[in-house]
Amino acid sequence: MRHLLSSLRRNQLNHRRITPRIHSIFCANYKPQKPQPPPAPPSPPKPPKKPVTFTHHGESWEDPYSWMSQLNDKVAMRHMDVYMEQEEKYIEAVMSDTERLQSKLQSEMGSRLSNELSTPPLRWGPWLYYRRVEEGKQYPVLCRRLARANEDFISNRSPSAGFDFTSGKRIEQKLLDYNEEAERFGGYAYEELSEVSPDHRYLAYTMYDKDNDCFKLSVRDLNFGSLCSKPQADRVSNIAWGKDGQALLYVVTDHCKRPYRIYCSMIGSEQDDVSLIEEPSENGYVNIRHTKDFQFLTVHIFSTTSSKIFLIDAADPLSGMIPVWECEAQAHCVVEHHQGYLYLFTDAAKNGQLVDHHYLLRSPVNCSLNKRKWENIFSDDSEFIIEDVDFSDKHLVLIVRDGRNFRLCPISLPLPSTKEEIKLKELSPQFLPLPKNVCQIKPGTNYDFYSSTMRFTISSPLMPDAVVDYDLSNGKWNIVQQQNLLHERTRVLYGTSSSASFIQSARKVGSNNEVNPENHSTWNDLSEFYACEVHNVKSYDGIIVPLTVVYSPKRKKQAENPGLLHGHGAYGEILDKRWRSELKSLLDRGWVIAYADVRGGGGGGEKWHHDGRRTKKINSIYDYISCAKFLIEREIVQDNKLAGWGYSAGGLLVASAINSCPSLLRAAVLEVPFLDPTNTLLNPILPLTPADYDEFGYPGDITDFQAIRKYSPYDNIQKDLVYPAILVTSSFNTRFGVWEAAKYVARVRECSIYDPKHPVLLNLTADIVEENRYLHCKESALETAFLIKMMES
Repeated sequence: MRHLLSSLRRNQLNHRRITPRIHSIFCANYKPQKPQPPPAPPSPPKPPKKPVTFTHHGESWEDPYSWMSQLNDKVAMRHMDVYMEQEEKYIEAVMSDTERLQSKLQSEMGSRLSNELSTPPLRWGPWLYYRRVEEGKQYPVLCRRLARANEDFISNRSPSAGFDFTSGKRIEQKLLDYNEEAERFGGYAYEELSEVSPDHRYLAYTMYDKDNDCFKLSVRDLNFGSLCSKPQADRVSNIAWGKDGQALLYVVTDHCKRPYRIYCSMIGSEQDDVSLIEEPSENGYVNIRHTKDFQFLTVHIFSTTSSKIFLIDAADPLSGMIPVWECEAQAHCVVEHHQGYLYLFTDAAKNGQLVDHHYLLRSPVNCSLNKRKWENIFSDDSEFIIEDVDFSDKHLVLIVRDGRNFRLCPISLPLPSTKEEIKLKELSPQFLPLPKNVCQIKPGTNYDFYSSTMRFTISSPLMPDAVVDYDLSNGKWNIVQQQNLLHERTRVLYGTSSSASFIQSARKVGSNNEVNPENHSTWNDLSEFYACEVHNVKSYDGIIVPLTVVYSPKRKKQAENPGLLHGHGAYGEILDKRWRSELKSLLDRGWVIAYADVRGGGGGGEKWHHDGRRTKKINSIYDYISCAKFLIEREIVQDNKLAGWGYSAGGLLVASAINSCPSLLRAAVLEVPFLDPTNTLLNPILPLTPADYDEFGYPGDITDFQAIRKYSPYDNIQKDLVYPAILVTSSFNTRFGVWEAAKYVARVRECSIYDPKHPVLLNLTADIVEENRYLHCKESALETAFLIKMMES
């Protein structure tokens, strides 16, 4: 043993003696490793090119990616599937270094989602209707309870599930569980229409049938909770109840999804549904609605060349239709009834001359078409432009616009009986209180015609949407639902006990139509943290374009902030400038969010709309470019750090601006964009409406066709230039097919100079993003991460 130990010691000593030598040898041969070069950027997919030549009005052009839209070509669709898989892998590779950022952004955005998913209760007759989401369920439940029990609860969770533990009675009635509907329709529940009958006995609703790509009509008996045997129709686009709730009228579409036929179904009857009218013209469309007092049903038949309104007695829907209005060209027409008079809200031309805004007409009900005379109610007033109207039994509420400022103006009914036009100022209107920076006011459903309370949704760039009830009989108002981001809760107020502290009185207000500053906390206004400014930008032809800018004053530095410029400019629609919680992630990182109210959009009258459509669509594009240059020249945004954002027709706007000036933007996000108007308008695969052609142009008209060719994003991509980084998102459930996005992405890569720092990406989703708020968070996080990455690259 001693010998063994001594041997071990000698071995240890020998080891100690040779270790320094070995170390010196290692040191002498050691060479520091050179830093590894970064991995090569992934290569974008290259779909096959199969050029097809088209000719129209003597002009020929070649489309190398036309095969992507050949839905009936099985070989082409197999190639498309392969290409889509390649695009999916490519965007994952390009964005792989932002996974942690995406996760952080998604967490931020998810934390701002309202925990309260219930809708505020809607009073109609003896009932309160509302939707709520049960814990662990994906879809909501439509419920109601008697209004007299309203003071017994504060929210939809108290008493739990509508059970009153004091009385031991269930005070809530479940009308429709959309989770069960999802089981009927293959795990997917998307509702388009929902109408309760005026006797509160039936619920008619349409659900999207994914397998047949249409909306299916069902009627449920609310007394028994069972489905009625009829009607059960497919391809339903519109519904309206008769006066007593025993008759339901509905509109069906043809195989091109054109609403063309109206049926009347007698609930509880075994007789077949009766066809009331069919529009044979391929350019004709049919719509139906009931007046708010349920006395009449109105049928609107319109095309590109005419608009007609017919009246049906709601108490006897099979008694025939009476014509009450007709005009040339397509016009927006809504008819209401009040105490023996028909009221028509329209933008139809007057005496053959186009008008710049909507106006309100009145005519007695009992009058033949030949003798019917419509009189204008309010005289034209540049200070008060009527944008929308809503009726109740005692009041008419006008949503008016003074310049770009919106107001709510209630007027007592009936109106004075006079043949002369009324000046709104002579009625001494009382404007209802509104917060600062209102960008949009939308009327609620307001089913209860005989209620003095009317509901509106108030939107602002600096305030989450507020659902407000105005009591027109006493001037009081109550915010019934609004998310409070500061306290991380949503205000949902039910009953008198919960709303008293928020009730304010309406009063005559000054020109700014705002409540006092000390009351801004009532509105959950975020002006303490963010600022909103409106600039007047001179466009290329001298026209002034409003530009709204939102930013964080604490993070604002002259000429150092990145920016995101939104645009739309189509259909006369007001640009969506509402507060969006996902943009808070950019604002808090020092971004400037801007909104360009370009021509073609709303808020500036019909002329503003007409000056940005068809042959004048180019005005919208130049307006957007002028606003982008303004942001950079005024050092609101750092040079080379401006991004663009456009949705649908707004995608066409931003993409066309990029073609005109590729170096102006650093990046762009195009959501479900309209990018190939030439081919889409010439050979529509998905159905188009007269409004689409009226907006973008008629290819059959050579002047319109030439204009389309000039502004089309797909046809005007510049060659051998570096384009900005572009993220194009699309969905398989959108009215603009994924092939438009795929064709555009492929062609931009083909024509422009490839720069891995300016990737062109395509992101596809299989679901409707807007219907899944968690998927919406995920997609918003991806878009935001893309923008941040491109600005920092």
